[in-house]
Amino acid sequence: MTYDRLVCANCAAPVSQGRCPVCRANRERLQQEGPFAGLNPVTLIALLVALVAALALVARTA
Repeated sequence: MTYDRLVCANCAAPVSQGRCPVCRANRERLQQEGPFAGLNPVTLIALLVALVAALALVARTA
């Protein structure tokens, strides 16, 4: 899940806006979880499709 859809229980604002200290702390934690944590699912799917297409192209030429 991406953090742009999460709602803070402390201030009832989106976590991505970082309005309160709890939001800011959770936003930092979520951004540091991994290299793909900040990407939205559509971007991840597009990268996966590009990778599969490149592998198919390599397999076809070999």
